[in-house]
Amino acid sequence: MSLIFIVCKGLAYKLRLPCCKDTYINREYAAVKNLRIESWIGGAVEWDILGELLPRAGLLVNTTSLGMHGQPSLDVDVARLPEAAVVADLVYVPLVTPLLAAAKARGLMTADGLGMLLHQAVRGFELWFGQRPEVTAELRALVEADLTKT
Repeated sequence: MSLIFIVCKGLAYKLRLPCCKDTYINREYAAVKNLRIESWIGGAVEWDILGELLPRAGLLVNTTSLGMHGQPSLDVDVARLPEAAVVADLVYVPLVTPLLAAAKARGLMTADGLGMLLHQAVRGFELWFGQRPEVTAELRALVEADLTKT
């Protein structure tokens, strides 16, 4: 199984799964190639070979702003992914990005960016207010309702 991370210039975090080969890709190859300075980074590849990598991907993660409201969409042919692949998009406005909509339409498992938003806010909230919040289904529903108001 291969993990593909479509990364923005400033993000280089990965899941540590020893059974997997990780690939990092950015529209600007130099940006992702420079991430290799860190010894735990897997392979960095040119943007134009993304389509060739998709058939071997078990997980595709978008960590860029592509697909966010007001930004261009991330054009990835999810039809090339295996039927057991998971597609995650860290964007949360809109909650269902064009990438996630295409993956859902194909029947792939998906994960939106709202969970990341909620969980990364926990520590900041605790520092500011002295109380550690719990991320619950009710909190997610409340934030989701607020994000999806028209």
